[in-house]
Amino acid sequence: MKDFVIETNNLTKQYGQQKSVANLSIHVKKGRIYGLLGRNGAGKTTTMKMLLGLTNPTAGEIHIFGKKIHKSEKKILSRIGSLIESPGFYPNLTGTENLKIIARLRGIPTRDAIKNALDVVGLSYMDKKLFSQYSLGMKQRLGIANAIMHDPELLILDEPINGLDPIGIAEVRDFLKRLSTEQGKTILISSHILSEMALLADDIGIIDNGVLLEEKSLAELQQKNSRYIHFIVTDASQASRILEVDFHTSNFHVDDNHNLRLYDTEIEVAAITRKWIENGIDVSEAHTKNDTLEDYFKKVTGGEGIA
Repeated sequence: MKDFVIETNNLTKQYGQQKSVANLSIHVKKGRIYGLLGRNGAGKTTTMKMLLGLTNPTAGEIHIFGKKIHKSEKKILSRIGSLIESPGFYPNLTGTENLKIIARLRGIPTRDAIKNALDVVGLSYMDKKLFSQYSLGMKQRLGIANAIMHDPELLILDEPINGLDPIGIAEVRDFLKRLSTEQGKTILISSHILSEMALLADDIGIIDNGVLLEEKSLAELQQKNSRYIHFIVTDASQASRILEVDFHTSNFHVDDNHNLRLYDTEIEVAAITRKWIENGIDVSEAHTKNDTLEDYFKKVTGGEGIA
């Protein structure tokens, strides 16, 4: 489809008997922010490395800008900016000096490109501080500045908010949104931070153990989130048995020994609490709520959520 800037078909990367990425088919639309969401070790970085030609896939196809990556690699990669893992810079040079060297190697007109990129990420142009003296957050900012310095059409960013404080995270989120909405950039961003993806991404791909479990717009995922009643009780295990035996429902989730979510909202709360109290279970709270993106992630991955 011509609207897809990135399209993979059954992309697979195997190391020995272990599949780091398995039959992955993602679809990144032009001018949108696509969040690849998963725990650490889920296969996000490996996927991005294959998209950038840093590692070869075991099987499957990659199309970027409608062309197969292995046939048009040089032309395609020049239109992409990327930040994968820790960016490599000279520790004994300043941020500006590092970017000047990279700009010369790429043939980028230096002064305005470097200053503009540093302005976007909130770093000073011609600052005297050496890269070795940078905080982790400043190093991440410089890595993003490097990625956008040549004004790419597509950005591929692996965990770009790692190491940033809350203010820094908000600033990065804002300028990525501006790049997408005001300049029409397409952005593929990976993260394990659910709350940030909910604030930033237009589309979400949920990856777990190298497998894409879900791919939908954020709006579609939010519509799928379920309404439930959250109970805080003295014994959630015993309370769940009563729900199954007396109310004939298994549509609930026990979070721990005191917290239980009932998704069968047709059952009267008063009847449930009365039955529990009759059986020696105290109920301290009962509130109607909606699932968050984290709740949905737990549901589709069958495990604990991520930050």
